[in-house]
Amino acid sequence: MKGKEMKKSLIEGEQNAEVSVKIPCEKSFVEQLEIMELYTETHRRYDSLCKEKREVECLKVLYPRMFRKIEEKDLIVGRLDFLPIGFGCVTSLGGVGHYCVFHKLREFERNIGKEYENRVEKLFEYWEDHDVKALFCRHVLTETTIGRFIDCDYPLMATARLSGMMLHYDWLCERGIGGIIEHIRDKIKADPGNDFLQSSLDAMYLLQTVIDDQQRKLKDACAGASDSRQRELDLMLKDLKHIRSSKPETFHQAIQLIWLYALVAGCINYGRLDDILGPYLVNDLRKGLITEDEAYAYLKSLWTLIENRRTTVNGRIIVGGYGRKNPKEADEFARLAIKVTKDCKYVEPQFTLRFNKETPEDIWNMAMDSLGEGATYPTLYNDDVNVPAVMYGMRIDKEAAEQYVPLGCTEFVIQGQSVGTPNILFNLLKLLTITLNKGIDPFDGKYKAGPVRIKDLSEMATFDDLYSNYKELLDYYMDLSIKGQCYSYECMNQEVSFLFTSILMDDCIERGKSLLDGGVRYLGGTNETYGNINTSDSLYAIKKLVYEDHTYTLEEIHEAVMHNFEGYERLRKHLLECDKYGNDLQEVDDLANDLYEYVAKGVRQRGIDAGLQYFLIVISNNQVNTEWGRCTAASPDGRLSGMFMNPANNPQSGAAKSGPTACLNSLRKFDPRYHGGSVQSMKFTPNVFNNDRKKTNMLLKTYFKHGGCHLMITVVDKGVLEDAQKHPEKYPNLIVRVSGFSAVFVDLEKDVQDEVMARVLYD
Repeated sequence: MKGKEMKKSLIEGEQNAEVSVKIPCEKSFVEQLEIMELYTETHRRYDSLCKEKREVECLKVLYPRMFRKIEEKDLIVGRLDFLPIGFGCVTSLGGVGHYCVFHKLREFERNIGKEYENRVEKLFEYWEDHDVKALFCRHVLTETTIGRFIDCDYPLMATARLSGMMLHYDWLCERGIGGIIEHIRDKIKADPGNDFLQSSLDAMYLLQTVIDDQQRKLKDACAGASDSRQRELDLMLKDLKHIRSSKPETFHQAIQLIWLYALVAGCINYGRLDDILGPYLVNDLRKGLITEDEAYAYLKSLWTLIENRRTTVNGRIIVGGYGRKNPKEADEFARLAIKVTKDCKYVEPQFTLRFNKETPEDIWNMAMDSLGEGATYPTLYNDDVNVPAVMYGMRIDKEAAEQYVPLGCTEFVIQGQSVGTPNILFNLLKLLTITLNKGIDPFDGKYKAGPVRIKDLSEMATFDDLYSNYKELLDYYMDLSIKGQCYSYECMNQEVSFLFTSILMDDCIERGKSLLDGGVRYLGGTNETYGNINTSDSLYAIKKLVYEDHTYTLEEIHEAVMHNFEGYERLRKHLLECDKYGNDLQEVDDLANDLYEYVAKGVRQRGIDAGLQYFLIVISNNQVNTEWGRCTAASPDGRLSGMFMNPANNPQSGAAKSGPTACLNSLRKFDPRYHGGSVQSMKFTPNVFNNDRKKTNMLLKTYFKHGGCHLMITVVDKGVLEDAQKHPEKYPNLIVRVSGFSAVFVDLEKDVQDEVMARVLYD
């Protein structure tokens, strides 16, 4: 594969899971083209400057130009469009650094018409050599072992992104824009030639320009406004004038400042807003500056703006837990936020409750009520387990660990202190099928074992022979994963500084360095693993039926798998009937845990050896467990070729047959010290979850008391999902947990719907 063909294979196609339907750009196609051309020309013109100055000049093309008009019901200002070319942190909102999303540019080309074809083609040709992800892909991707995200033909996928940035919005509110500007100026006095500091200062001036533009938009909206709307617009205008230079003094001002900063920074997760906004809320209510209804309305407006960004797996807002400066005021915010979440029933924000033994009972009950009404939020994180686990896994002290926050599909970072973006994913089950087939992927017939010698089945006289050879292949792919993760940082750092994110992260301004250039306090990473439980169940079935009971030979099982069990229905029945993870069976769970710890410890140690603060696996799935399943051959647990894999560390659908207690007992056995987030999902009917709340509470609290770290819950009536698949028009707002994220059920692809439906529904 050479030249144009190679370039196309590396850069075209989907970059992320986009389930939520995007809101169309407000600008005409011609306007969009002109902006993309100006951005491209600016990038070209400033190519000889340092990366920081070029970044600022390119951002000036986008901001405030890409801000949308203020909508009628907005109580917080700030809506932002995105184009196929621009600047960003994550693929959910375009791309990474200076980006071009090539398949979206092609779609744009079809929409704008043939008379503009040459102009669009020039953009395409330029960004083939300058898009940050394309540069990363050319260096890292291979013919057979490493594919781009999302290319499920490969056992390992790699990407470049700065996912999950959780900034020090507390600094922003405590200092205000003016205070941060003064702080940067002071640092420049001590280091006048520092390009990063000077460009950071320019970025803050650009934020003020954005605020000026929002004021103009508000004045335009005043024309013809009703008296009640005029009062709302006047408040927004007054508060924008205030926060342009001064630190916020009210609940509304603080929300507004955080929101605008998040937009220009390209950050799509918002962190522990309860600890930041709680004191403003309580103060305003106590002084009579706002009513509870007004506070509710402001927060609902923020929730709506987050939902309208349509980032699918993000929008994290976290409340509760250890390490808060203002726990009482934060709890008041949490109560209000739970109420808004329950009433809105949005896909985003991904509203999250960190709880511990000190969490007020009424907040727990409100959370249960929200889940019981079908909101799918809050997701639940157990601080009494997670804080000590994060201390060990990330090698940090308790004070830092108490600031852990989950992002995306439950990966952990330390708010304001760490980068831990999940840029590597690998498929444990595909690697097992390759091990059983002499290094050749049975799905497409390609050799994917690299330099590892895969034994012939006849050489695998014992289970340990097989397991050891499989671990050799895992070792090889773990080596590839750390190299890919580290190079993603190196590649991004060569091109951009992510100025707005760096400004609000420890210790970038203090060190005078951007976050990937030695500025961030803790540089870590996460590695998403898939098919974990299918793999351990497959290994157990082989161990039991081949090496212990001698019911079949390894060759016979392999032959059946290679034929996708056609003509081998009896053998498949035996495989399916083998004991499975999720039923609190010690021997089965021990093997699952052994595999988990081998991979988790191996990934972690490779990160430490490479100089990262941490590199931890995330037992995730978003919907990639289904997408990767489509390209994974049949497996010895009885799973058919192309079928979805198990979700995260949950049992494969239909395998958990011993009730919710047994399932939760299996889930809690994985030692959380070795992972950086793990998804546990359960489905209940309203009958069992709401009408027998005492038993439900006992079930969940017992799970958490005995080591459960996390739980995501969907409450849905029996038969509703099946009916929604047949009659989607009847269920436009039915929300389900896919796993690391929620989604409107009818927006999911059919096989993703099938996977969600196939999970046990406890009634």
